[in-house]
Parts: sequence; structure tokens; C-alpha cells
Amino acid sequence: MGLSDRIFLGASAVALATAMALGGYWERQLGSSTSTPALQDEVVQESYAEALEVVAANYAGPYEVESVNKAAIQRMLHTLDPHSTFFDSREFGELKNEQQSQLIGIGVTINQRNGRVYVLSALPGTPAKEAGLRYGDAIVAIDGKPTTGWTYPQVIGGVRGELGKSVDITVERVGVPEPVTYTIPRRSVALPTIRNTFMIDSTVGYVGLTAGFSTTTDAELAVAIDQLKRQGMQQLVLDLRHNPGGLLEEAIKVAQRFLPAGQKILVVKAREGGARAERVFTSQNESPETMPLVIVIDSSTASASEVVSGALQDHDRALVVGETSFGKGLVQTVFDLNFQTGLTLTTAKYFTPTGRSIQRDYSRVSFYDYMQRSSTDEEVEEPQGEALLTDLGRRVYGGGGIAPDIKVTGPNGSALRNLIFGATFEFSRHLVAGQFPGLREYRVDRIDYDHVFRGDEYRITEKAIEAFRQFVAEREKEFPLTDAQITANIDFIRARIREEVLTAAYGTEVGNQFFLLGDAVTQRAIDSLPAARELAENARASRDRQ
Repeated sequence: MGLSDRIFLGASAVALATAMALGGYWERQLGSSTSTPALQDEVVQESYAEALEVVAANYAGPYEVESVNKAAIQRMLHTLDPHSTFFDSREFGELKNEQQSQLIGIGVTINQRNGRVYVLSALPGTPAKEAGLRYGDAIVAIDGKPTTGWTYPQVIGGVRGELGKSVDITVERVGVPEPVTYTIPRRSVALPTIRNTFMIDSTVGYVGLTAGFSTTTDAELAVAIDQLKRQGMQQLVLDLRHNPGGLLEEAIKVAQRFLPAGQKILVVKAREGGARAERVFTSQNESPETMPLVIVIDSSTASASEVVSGALQDHDRALVVGETSFGKGLVQTVFDLNFQTGLTLTTAKYFTPTGRSIQRDYSRVSFYDYMQRSSTDEEVEEPQGEALLTDLGRRVYGGGGIAPDIKVTGPNGSALRNLIFGATFEFSRHLVAGQFPGLREYRVDRIDYDHVFRGDEYRITEKAIEAFRQFVAEREKEFPLTDAQITANIDFIRARIREEVLTAAYGTEVGNQFFLLGDAVTQRAIDSLPAARELAENARASRDRQ
């Protein structure tokens, strides 16, 4: 067994959740080993014994082997805390690839809509694009097995697989009478953690760091900032919504990109008597970025992304806008075990520069309820721990995530909105396939990945809205929307159809960009930039006086 130096701050013990699944990225299938039963038992027993040794020697908190459920490694680890996790050989290989910003797949963005899994885009230069997969394709079979009734993770698991081994993807395409099967080789596909970079206006830049922290994150951020500066950026909105965490080292680098040398970023405390019982991380940056900065977070912002948010908030370097974050302040070390299996074990706790822990209490809820925290949960309130003071004397609290400086809640889902979401997607599939007479201007024959969004593309006309009304009326059992409901939600419907058409024509980045420009939380972040400028200037002046 070798102890790795990798320190991991992922929120989920099983997967790093993200809005974009590239070729099966971020979802895992347990029990996927192809070993014979006898060898499988050997792997489990030896890995289990080794895992116990690692836990006993390294776990951050009290550990009593007698209290552990010995029937399953995973349940044993969850007896300790929600974030210590055992990985079988396939899962551990995927975790390593993810940390290196790579995946083994076909390079396709997919998502679940209306009970089926659909292709949203095939990325340029990937096997999926070369094969011919496109927006709106419904995945109906994988390697000849019908996907009817499959969950999204099951489809992900089927698409992912062994490097170089091909997978047969059968899709149902609008306008094509019979399903089409593509044989697609799996390859190593780049997996960036920054999913969107663009100028909101002539001076405000946007960076969507939404897919975790891997070995390339800080380098990606450097490129993004340089690119935006060349376009005139003077202020920045850094979006960490849905960011589940990842590598601690990269979180430190991202934080110090905005903090001057000598400022504390975080403190990591292991159990008493352990090696490196306390480590303090400080910025080493002699020339940090000084532009006004607003960070956007939500209830899925976790771990490494909370390190960044907490450090910049404690030093008054950025205003934080959005919802209270997930609340994960435990540090995992990655251990390599026998049979290419692995273990992420909680070996320490981290504290922000003010000394606050943002870890939520997990002792009184189930593992599922803890992991499924959302902005609608009653427990998602401003942290109620000890009040601490930022550099300028603002109050911050520990014990329940990062509370935003400006609280803004995104739109809550409802049965009606979900119904509209599904209806507009299905309508858009047919619209971009040229299925409506008189609406050929919305037909998309190929995707333009290099398009720079102007703001006037594919506006949704009244004629398109009338086609939508008729489409829904003909499918009233599938989409039981009344005409009155459509009229009352017409702006949302227009925006949803346009977002889908833009995604089909230009890819998910442009579709997401259009969504963000109309998003109330993003708009509040933009409006907060003057206050962020004043805050940062006051903090800088305070340091100069010391």
C-alpha cells in the first residue's frame, strides 16, 4: 500500500456532481468489477483488512473498530462520517483520471429529460462528434441493451468503460424513422473544470468554475483571466455554484491568486498526536489580482470551493452572493490499496482564516438526507455557530457552510415549471430538426462551436409560440398544460425554447451563457460589483495602515 500526497476535498463520497456529464463523467456504478466470485471475495477481504488498518492509523476523529459494521466497507466508512469512501478498481481509476482533468469516454454531454436520457451536445474533436451524435438524440440502447427504465447513472455507466474499447450507442432521432446505432471508440477526453468564460459587458468578465478542482484548475483560471483581460475585463464574477470540491492544492492556488502574500488561506488540523497535526496555508503571491470580485455560491457549493469562498470573504477581498453553501469542512487523504482499489479517508478538518469551521452536523441525519441538502431544506439557514470577525470587522459564522454576504435564492422548481421545462425541450427537439412548416429558420444542421454570442440569435417569434401551443395541445396527455398556463408563463417558455435552440446550434456553453445573462442571481452579482470594489479598497487601505 502506498500513501498518496493527494488531499481531496470532494463533497460527495461517491461522485463529484456536475451539471454536465461528459461521456459518463461524475457518476459511478458500484459493484462493477469483472472479477470471478472467488477473486472478488479475495479483493474485498484483503482490501477491507487494509482499509481497517488505514482508518485506525489515520482517521481524524475517534475510532472504535467494534462499532463498525464489518459486513461492508462502505457502510463501515459511513459509520465514521459521510465523506470517507472505499472505491473499487474501476471507481478508483476514474477518480484518478478526474483529478488529472481526464475521463475515459466518448465526449458527449447528456442529461435526463422526460424520463429518458438525451444528448445535448457532442464536443469538438471527440469520438462522439466524429461518430455523428447530435443535440436531441435519445439514447435508447447501449451495446444492444434497451435503456427503457434506466436511470441517468445507469446510462452514464454504460457509456463509460475501458480505454480503446468501443461502445454501441443506439439513438432515436427526430425526423429519422428508425433508430440509428453508432459504434464509438472510448478515448481519453479532456475534462476542464472551468465550463464557461465570457464577457458579460464591456468591463465585467464571467468565469464558471463549476466542475470541481483538479490538477489543471488554477492553470485554467489563469488562461481565463488573461483571455478576459484582453477583452477589456476590469471586474470579475466567479461562479462556484454546483462546484463539489476536489483537490486542496488547487483551491489554495485559486485563493492566493486574489490574496496578497502573507495572508492566511486556511488551517488544516489533524487529530492530536498525528503527523503534521496543524498546517497553516498562506498566500505566496506578491502580485495578486486586484480587480473587484464577486463570488456566486449555492447549496451545492462545497468543500474546496468553500475554502476559496471562505478565505476571500474573511479577508474582505470579495463579496459572496447567493445561497448558503453545502457545509463540508472535512479533509480526505487518498490512499492506494491492493488490487488497484482505493480509499478516501477523513484525516483532518479545515478552518477558514477567521478560525471558523463550516462543517455541518451530520450526526442527526441519514447519509442520504445529508448528501441531498438543497436550498429548500429547513436546515439551510445562516450558520449559527460562533460569531467571528473578518479583517474589516464584519461578522461571519461557523458551523453550517458559508453564508453569503448578499442572499439571493435561485428560482425554486415546481411541478408546473418542471412540466414546462420538459415540454419546451421536446418541442425544441422537433423545432431544430425542421419539423414545423414555416419555421425553417430554427432548423440546425450542424453545430458552430466557435460562435461568439451576440444576443440577437434565434429570437422566438409569435409564430414559434403558436407552434408550441399546438404541439402541447396535440400531446396533452404527455404535457397537460392549459392555454392559460402557457400565457401566464410565456416569458419563461420563450427563454427555455431559445436556450435549447442556442444549445443545439452553438453548444452547451452558449446555451448556458444565454441562461446566465437572464439569471436573477447572476444579475445581482453584477449589481454588487461596486460594493465589492469598495470592500476590497477598504481592506487594502486597512492593511496599508498596519
